[in-house]
Amino acid sequence: MVPSTVVYVAAVPISVIVALGLLRKWRSRKWASCVSNTCLRGKTFLITGANSGIGYETAKSLVRRKGRVIFACRDIAKAKEAIALIRKEQPLGGEMIPMQLDLSSFESIEKFVEIVKAGFHKIDVLINNAGVVVPLNQDLKTKEGFEIHFGVNHLGHFYLTNLLMDLLKRATPSRIVVVSSTLHERGNINFDDLNIRKEIEQAKKKGGSSRHNPGYSNSKLMNAYFARALACNLRNTGIDVNLVCPGFCATNLFRYSIKWYHYIFMAPILIAFMKTAKQGSETVVFCATDHSIEGKTGKFYRDCAEYNSKYNFDKDVETKLWNVSEELVKARKPL
Repeated sequence: MVPSTVVYVAAVPISVIVALGLLRKWRSRKWASCVSNTCLRGKTFLITGANSGIGYETAKSLVRRKGRVIFACRDIAKAKEAIALIRKEQPLGGEMIPMQLDLSSFESIEKFVEIVKAGFHKIDVLINNAGVVVPLNQDLKTKEGFEIHFGVNHLGHFYLTNLLMDLLKRATPSRIVVVSSTLHERGNINFDDLNIRKEIEQAKKKGGSSRHNPGYSNSKLMNAYFARALACNLRNTGIDVNLVCPGFCATNLFRYSIKWYHYIFMAPILIAFMKTAKQGSETVVFCATDHSIEGKTGKFYRDCAEYNSKYNFDKDVETKLWNVSEELVKARKPL
């Protein structure tokens, strides 16, 4: 006969696991899925950072529906590997084209756009998905010398989107999907220090990495301001611009700030609340393809529904950020 203490010791973790599983199932009922299954043959989608995480799952969904997808990735080898995996699963799926794009380099962006314009007559949907999260104490910069989050997450996509505008206009009705985050609500835009030198110097003094990265939050706020301004500028042109928050997802985006032991301590929270990359991609696919939102622009979506941001947006800040971004792209260096 098995001692009661052994039964008790075994029952506790099993009960916890079952409870967490049930909690996750209950939570996941709120994580909406894109139910649209319309054939996308003849449509061209361009996704930045399509080789992994949410970008990869988004590409997979679009290819399954016969869409043509351009994998705009910094590492062309990883883009080809991702395409090979999808093709193995979906031998009859849409066309996939790997292309090299380094959003930390204006020269790379320009070369990329030149090749895209030579090979494609139109772009139906641009999905600005790629992003970086790097500990501030590393003080990484783009090729032009901008702080890495500001330079890649905001300026790189700002420049890329504007250079591709002709191809998007040819495809109208077309869409631009900007992947942001509710972390934008923790962001701040200081025009006297867009490269956050103060925060970086403080991070260097402290050492290590913090789970809250103001560089990332600020860049997500800039994404939101950019999308709002772009939607306003393109109103009545046939190009819809919308923001997406994928939610808290299990991707490698926060690989620098979340260590292996965090997964042990935070396992119950992660199991109950963290989405898979596939679940996180659902709202991106929804905003890229669903006919129910055609003509709607300047909106923020989460779980395939409109989301009301808690951030108090300022039209003057929106206009100034656009103008300053144009000046910085033109100058090709921090001012």
